[in-house]
Amino acid sequence: MVGILHLSVIFLIQGLLPGINSERLGEQMYSSIAGTTCFRRLNATHQTGCSSKEGGSVGVLYFIENQQDFGFLLDSPTSPPYAPVIPPELFTRENLLKLKSAAKNISVVVLINKIDKLTNFTHQLQCPNQYSGLNGTQGTCDVSRPETVWNPQGTGLMHEDFPFPIHYIADPLEIEKIRKCFKKFNDFEYENHPWRSLCSIEVQSFMSAAGNSEICNRRSNFINNLSPVRYCDPLEGKNIYATLFPRPQTVERVETTEKLILVTCRLDSTSMFDETGLGAKDSLVSYITLLNVAHMLAKVLPKNNGINKNVMFVVFNGESYDYIGSQRFVYEMQKHNFPYVHTRTNPLSFENIDFMIDLGVLDDFDNLDVYTLTDVPQIQEFLAKLKSIGKQFGLTVNGKKTVNLPPTSAQSFLREQESFPVGILSSKPSNAFYHSIYDDAVNLMNFTYANKSLDFTSLMSNDLALSYFNETDVQMKIRNVATVLAITLYETLTLKPFKGDEFVNPILIDEVLYCFLESQNCPLLKSTLRSSKGVVLPPIPPPRYVSVANGLREATIWTYRIMGLLVSQKMKDIEKDNCTVPPLNWYSGYSGDGECRLTTQNMTHARSPAFDIEDYDWKSGRYSTWTESTWQQISARIFLRPSKTQEVTTLTIGIVVLILSFALIFLIRNGSDVLFNEELSRTENTVSEVAC
Repeated sequence: MVGILHLSVIFLIQGLLPGINSERLGEQMYSSIAGTTCFRRLNATHQTGCSSKEGGSVGVLYFIENQQDFGFLLDSPTSPPYAPVIPPELFTRENLLKLKSAAKNISVVVLINKIDKLTNFTHQLQCPNQYSGLNGTQGTCDVSRPETVWNPQGTGLMHEDFPFPIHYIADPLEIEKIRKCFKKFNDFEYENHPWRSLCSIEVQSFMSAAGNSEICNRRSNFINNLSPVRYCDPLEGKNIYATLFPRPQTVERVETTEKLILVTCRLDSTSMFDETGLGAKDSLVSYITLLNVAHMLAKVLPKNNGINKNVMFVVFNGESYDYIGSQRFVYEMQKHNFPYVHTRTNPLSFENIDFMIDLGVLDDFDNLDVYTLTDVPQIQEFLAKLKSIGKQFGLTVNGKKTVNLPPTSAQSFLREQESFPVGILSSKPSNAFYHSIYDDAVNLMNFTYANKSLDFTSLMSNDLALSYFNETDVQMKIRNVATVLAITLYETLTLKPFKGDEFVNPILIDEVLYCFLESQNCPLLKSTLRSSKGVVLPPIPPPRYVSVANGLREATIWTYRIMGLLVSQKMKDIEKDNCTVPPLNWYSGYSGDGECRLTTQNMTHARSPAFDIEDYDWKSGRYSTWTESTWQQISARIFLRPSKTQEVTTLTIGIVVLILSFALIFLIRNGSDVLFNEELSRTENTVSEVAC
């Protein structure tokens, strides 16, 4: 009876107030905040990054304006837990570790985009990939010796484990929203915070993985037919490679008489926050240099007439995490499993590599070094040519023989064979925003898109290039490095001096920079499609974080397509319908009319061998063991957290109402024979009359 009455009241309220629903009430209570968050990664020994509580982490907003403001949070916060809102210049290792030590008072950290006082922001280690290179667990970088350090201003925060989420907000409108909320409700009478409603933020970014990669991998592989769950996934992607000339189409054995020159760089970048690392100076410059070297050589050497060497251009993926891509490349080459069988070409081994040129960071375009571990005749000869040609373009090139080699892909080759013939073309590191959210177009000499409607697939003379750009523009600086490297390779291959008057095209460099730093909706990427008519690509740059095995990343796809367009030969008199089977591929081209090209590009797996070797020793340090935690959702929203008084009052009223309800029901139930006696009599009389 009581249950029926309760249902009747509920239906009556719903009928009278149809506009009331929980969704609208929730919208009034909460205001979503756009942003991204730090997430958890793991390796064989520990976990890094951050995670919210499983149901979300809540903290009272507190804006940090200067160093002294941290004192309130660390000494005597009046209504913890708090969520400090920190500008990037105060987002330092010292401050974050202080907050970590006071985790009982801190539940969320918010980083806002405010660069007016920013001079450096890099949270990678000072010695990136320190223990995965040539000397293994000893490392080749010593922080006690500044001259050996490759990231001098690195804080190492990317390799710390935080007990609270760190949320990054870039949108000025969102920053202003939380600032207004803070000023209106929080920024006064701090001693009365426990007795007032306070503007708070809730961040949901719970990470499923914990411990290290070995533990997480074992948990993920545990067979549970009722509820299969993955807690983490290996970091992996694809390496992209292309040869200057097509290789013989056979599948037999390693043919040691075939010789190649390897020219390599890395594709990926990273940062502390999800999908925010553009890596402009970190890796994009060397990536663009390689593309343009390959393009120029494909133009000036369309055929291998009388040339007894080929050039293979390789873009490694996952190098930011202990050289995932190059480790896999070397592993497969040692097993004679590269290239893959489906390419119908001979497998390659170390014996096929005449020498390797690995492109590191190019922070200083005018002063470059070629690092070597041992005296390699091929590299010394190459260096001599590089020095001579460099002078013509204003470049100073020096040779450096040392065990303190830059953290590049060459480390994976030298770790297997110290005598491997490799030279690392790099410069003195000076990137104050290495592996961070601020390594962007502004950091790259304040890059500005020239937006010239010119053919970027052709070469360009020096005089014509200077009519579009100044000598100090980043497009020209990269052009000079790429041109010097291309001419040096040309003379190494042909054994003849280069006599051409057209070089790397700065318009092509301009295009790649724009496509990868500002928008994918650019002429270059559209020209790599089979058809570009009416196509509108995303107006954002493609993320270049290696990520996990959930499909090809945009940057990988574009690299594959760009390689196919730039390192190939145009085939005449072949229609689109007949240009469908590789190595023939159809491209829209600069004109958009379409063209058939004979391509040589392909992909290989960039996944650490550690995840494919049965009973791998996780503590050996042999291969990269990085994994990424899985998560359900990432969100943030602000709301008014009730005061302690309100919470106590609400709880008290609820308890009183609950007690009164039970008492009332008890009285009604015990007095039901009296309360409902008259109604029961009428019912009985009615039944009797009907029966008669």
